[in-house]
Amino acid sequence: MVSFSVELLGLRIFISVIGIMGNVFLILAIIQTKFSRVKSFELFLLGLAVSNLEEILIVDIYDVVMQQASSGSSTWTCRSLKFLTALGETTSILFTVLISVFRYQKLRDAHKRVNLPIFLDSLGSAWMVSGICVSLAILLSAPIYVVNLDAHMDNTTRNDIGCPPDFFQCHKDNCPTFNRAYKYLFLLFCNMLPLVIITVTSYLIVTVLLSQRSMITPVLSVSGSGQPGKKSKGPRLQRSTVAVLAAMALFQVDWTLYLVFHLAFDPSDFHFWSEMEFFISTTYTSSSPYVYGIGNNLFSLKNILKK
Repeated sequence: MVSFSVELLGLRIFISVIGIMGNVFLILAIIQTKFSRVKSFELFLLGLAVSNLEEILIVDIYDVVMQQASSGSSTWTCRSLKFLTALGETTSILFTVLISVFRYQKLRDAHKRVNLPIFLDSLGSAWMVSGICVSLAILLSAPIYVVNLDAHMDNTTRNDIGCPPDFFQCHKDNCPTFNRAYKYLFLLFCNMLPLVIITVTSYLIVTVLLSQRSMITPVLSVSGSGQPGKKSKGPRLQRSTVAVLAAMALFQVDWTLYLVFHLAFDPSDFHFWSEMEFFISTTYTSSSPYVYGIGNNLFSLKNILKK
């Protein structure tokens, strides 16, 4: 059991380091461009990377504090770290939804719109919806400060064992109504609803890509090689779209497992609850910057040499 715990700790450190490096590099790759030239999509990626980085760091800090059972961690420390964890997790999810909706809007009716911008192309609109995402994440995470922090314990457990491993601090045999309501509302609005939106958006993006391909193929067959002097942005946009679809697929797998994990298991019956929750939630936050970065040429050799 001890050796297994050491191996889990080593794997957690490895995933955390990989995630921190990827998100930091994505942030640097975006902010090296002057903010006057940053596009809406890059702004959404910046918000995603910052929230991912914050979640990874706070989760690691929280688990260190949680392990210090003998020190009797203060209630305020537990609540604050839990709030920051939920804030990073929720903001990351909302920015992923924003990225998927933005990409679908860009692809839909692109042949009719040509170069006309959509609503989110405006940097002012992008900042506005980004602020809404952050504000909504704060609102959804704030109830952590009023939930019953002792609800994870049974009647024989002392009150000085440090921070509880369960995110919602809710034991199946001792769960206050507010805790239970907040748990299921959080899972509904922060996990299930975004999962449905991203699944539907993925299907719509694939449908648009297939329809565009069916429209372009006959034109190419008639025009032959096309206009050699005209450079198209199609391949670059398609590569970026593939990266978005890959990240959305990773999101769907991870957060489906997260929902099943929270709805099917109880922390009191699962010894490695915090480790399993960490691996499920951090897989997306650690790997998504590499998917987006490579797909949008932000992790190119040229950018690496600049760093």
